[in-house]
Parts: sequence; structure tokens; C-alpha cells
Amino acid sequence: MKISKEGRVIIPVALGVLCVLAAGFAFLTAWALPQVAGRWIVAFWGVAALVTWGFVVAFFRLPTRERLVDEDVVFSPCDGVVVVAEDVIEGEVTGERRIQLSVFMSITNVHRNWFPVGGLVTYFKHHHGRFMVAWHPKSSNDNEHTTTAVLTDGGETVVFRQVAGMVARRIVSYAQVGEEAGQNTPCGFIKFGSRVDLYLPPDAEVLVELGQKVTGSLTPLARLKRVSR
Repeated sequence: MKISKEGRVIIPVALGVLCVLAAGFAFLTAWALPQVAGRWIVAFWGVAALVTWGFVVAFFRLPTRERLVDEDVVFSPCDGVVVVAEDVIEGEVTGERRIQLSVFMSITNVHRNWFPVGGLVTYFKHHHGRFMVAWHPKSSNDNEHTTTAVLTDGGETVVFRQVAGMVARRIVSYAQVGEEAGQNTPCGFIKFGSRVDLYLPPDAEVLVELGQKVTGSLTPLARLKRVSR
């Protein structure tokens, strides 16, 4: 199983911390309940530590997926469930009415993010903020998030935000203004629960429904209409 580079420090540190905690809890339990067989106490806390560590390792897993490229399609930037599909005013980059599609990632989803479209990165900004639950309506603006805008070869600007959730405390973005972004190439990682919002042109054809499960880099979310530059 491939592991994201974001987990290469956390995984061994988590193992060390869990081993210390398991040993401490085993000692305290044996001291408080001397009648319980010591080996069963050690086994219980050891298994608990291994299960927790296995979850941490799985969180940073990287799936092997075929890279799809279609200039007219906006692919899902992450694994998860569509939780928002509505018309909004996107005020940070375009100042225009847009279709917002939001995909919520549970803590069990793969948390690698992909560029939903290919093109020139024209805008990037990291915003500090709160850590409300990621499905909260205000999380897009109030939570810690990044905003990235990509100008596609078809002349459309697609804006997307990586939004931290209640558990997520760090957003990693690989976007660089002025660089070409390859569609469905990695664009970042959000650690431990979050969501990604997309802001699409109002004439885009939405291809998904609320509550639909989607797969990052594979599921088409919308189809764009090409415009002249």
C-alpha cells in the first residue's frame, strides 16, 4: 500500500505515542485491578494501540487510479459525498454567480485531493479560520481553507476550496500561481476530515445529485461549455 508523503512523519510518531499510552494504560489497569491477569491487560491495550495505528496508516493511503483527462469535464477533487449543490455568489475570485458543488470527506475516506480541471493556476490563497464541522453551511468561509483558481484551456475559470473540518487541522496544497495544473494530478491533502467546494460557471451542466458518493479524479461532477479566450 502506498502512503502519502504527508503521513511519513505522523505514522511513526503515532506508533511511538500509542505504544507509550498502551504501556501506561496497561500498568494503571493492572495496578487498579490486580485480580485481572496481567497478560490480558497488556493484550487488550496492545490490540487497541495497533488498531488505532492501523487507522492512522489507512488514512494516509494513496490509491492507484487511472488518470482521466477531458477538457470539458470537471472531475471530483476528492472521495466523499456531495453535500451542496446550489447557486451562490463567489466573492473572493470572480465576484460572480456560480454553481457551488461541495464534496464532504469522512474520516475514513482517502484524503488526497486532485485538480478537478487542467489549466493555468491564476490565484491561490490560504485563509486561517475556525474548525467547525465541515458540513456546516458557514464552514466554506469561516473555517480554515485554501482558495485556488484555474483558468482552463477552454477559457473558463474554475475556483475550488479545500476546507478544514472539526478534526482536520492542516491543509496541504501543491498549487502554485503561474504554473500549469494537470487535470486529475495531485493538488493537495487535508488531514483528518474535511470537504472541498467547487465554484463553476452558471451554465455548467451538473452531473451529480445531493447525497451521491463520488470518487476523486474519477467521477465527473459537471460539464463545462467552452468559451473564447
